[in-house]
Amino acid sequence: MTPLRFDNRFIRDLPGDPSADDVPRQVQGACWSAVHPTPVATPRLLAHSREVARLVGLSEADVQAAWFPRVFGGNELLPGMQPYAACYGGHQFGNWAGQLGDGRAITLGEAINDRGERWELQLKGAGPTPYSRRADGRAVLRSSIREFLCSEAMHHLGVPTTRALSVVTTGDQVLRDMFYDGNAALEPGAIVCRVAPSFIRFGNFEIFASRGEHGILGQLVDLTIARDFPHLAGDAQEKRAAWFAEVCERTARMIVHWMRVGFVHGVMNTDNMSILGLTIDYGPYGWLDDYDPEWTPNTTDAQGRRYRYSQQPAVAQWNLLRLADALQSQFEGVGPLQAGIDRFAETFGAGYEAMIAAKFGFVATDESRSALVQEAFNFLYHAEMDYTLFFRALGSLPAVVDAEGDATMLLGDVFYDEAKRDAHRGAISDWLRRWRAATMPAVESPGAPDALRLRMDAVNPKYVLRNYLAQQAIDLATAGDPSMVETLLEVMRRPYDEQPEHAHLAARRPEWARHRAGCSMLSCSS
Repeated sequence: MTPLRFDNRFIRDLPGDPSADDVPRQVQGACWSAVHPTPVATPRLLAHSREVARLVGLSEADVQAAWFPRVFGGNELLPGMQPYAACYGGHQFGNWAGQLGDGRAITLGEAINDRGERWELQLKGAGPTPYSRRADGRAVLRSSIREFLCSEAMHHLGVPTTRALSVVTTGDQVLRDMFYDGNAALEPGAIVCRVAPSFIRFGNFEIFASRGEHGILGQLVDLTIARDFPHLAGDAQEKRAAWFAEVCERTARMIVHWMRVGFVHGVMNTDNMSILGLTIDYGPYGWLDDYDPEWTPNTTDAQGRRYRYSQQPAVAQWNLLRLADALQSQFEGVGPLQAGIDRFAETFGAGYEAMIAAKFGFVATDESRSALVQEAFNFLYHAEMDYTLFFRALGSLPAVVDAEGDATMLLGDVFYDEAKRDAHRGAISDWLRRWRAATMPAVESPGAPDALRLRMDAVNPKYVLRNYLAQQAIDLATAGDPSMVETLLEVMRRPYDEQPEHAHLAARRPEWARHRAGCSMLSCSS
């Protein structure tokens, strides 16, 4: 067995809960509560990420060893592990929810690899904690597979994200009401091991500010800066100002990437926002199939659509404002906090403009190119076109688009409704000719069309983890066949490559999946 070295600084440097009782309750004056995972019946490894295993310092032999599912299924601990659940609060759907905390997530410890990197190992679905409220602290197979696959898919897409080491089935059944409609049913249980340098969230700071526990809040701020932002220099106030500005900047960059690949988080509560600017907590997420800026994957959000695709930048800024509110007592004035919020707006604005230019193959945007972009998003919506497939096809257009005829044929199977295609065929064909003219300087020289395609393909993925694909993998795994989980994991390791042997996994959502459970919208139930 490869030994793991642990340096559990979060619990060493921050005040803990004096009670060892894991009964749900309000935890006062503490950043964490010691709690052990609840053992499961028969832990078995379903899938793992070999890249993440290497990150944390585990070999393939370790992963295949008998002890691995016992440890990452919650039945055993390795030397140096000190499991705990963190205390935090949060704004949920715009309203302060009070104490939330790790209700079914238990951190095993902070592993230090051979490069000196810190990786927090956290089991999701490992049993009840003091923060479980009325829940059982467990997770089901479907949500565990979705989080595992999406964590790794997002990483390989180049999106800042937490990672996932493994999915372990438990052999236990878990009662869940998937759609909150009174039809609860038993489902197979599972535990996913999530991995990140830190799982600290905006809500970790909010809870202590809401309770007036400013001393503990200050300790948490100092620990976060010292442990997770060690590059920051200056006196205490200078470090705090630089830290908040960097949090805002990282958050902005993350949201730009979400918009680039068509990802919709679905539940951007402040307790689901990482202080490191990582995508965290994969619950009712989704990917744009047909382009609809008003779409949310979350059934709980179906009425208000607060967390719809187009609203994500604004929600991120709103969440940062809530973080700034929580941190006011730690700053001598509001200037540094306002500067951080301004940094978010500047970083997102510049990043989004550059990202859109790259997706369309423009070196830069001007007034005419901006008009082309707006036209494109207009017909993407009204003609019901696939977001991912459109941009991928655009880069492969020939150097010359015929002046007459149906140029939409060059895009391939990107339309979800033939009647809408017919209605917009002329306008889209005209746009394709004008877009090609706008990129003509980039494609006139020998070899230039291929260079443009390569640049566009580098930002426009061919493969994303569409909900219907994940659901197919879940259905097979539930029946005892994990092969599609492995296939999707392998394909998503190279989402920008053609991979012709897997071309069917790049296809637009089939009609049967439009309204099927798990293939379009999802609930928070897991």
